[in-house]
Amino acid sequence: MSKLTAAERNALPDSAFALPGRRYPIHDATHARDALARASEMLHRGELSQDEYDTIHRKAEAVLHNERP
Repeated sequence: MSKLTAAERNALPDSAFALPGRRYPIHDATHARDALARASEMLHRGELSQDEYDTIHRKAEAVLHNERP
């Protein structure tokens, strides 16, 4: 995954994140795929609710669908 610096993250609009609080950046396909993987881990650990996971999954899939040729 490409590293997102603090300045780059701060420059992203709120809409580039899957969850409120600027959690799970999904502004490109690489970050969307990573968000899916991390969300799955967090759900299985009990650190993410099913609703939060579903939101991340839906928004990340939308980003991935838009980036496919």
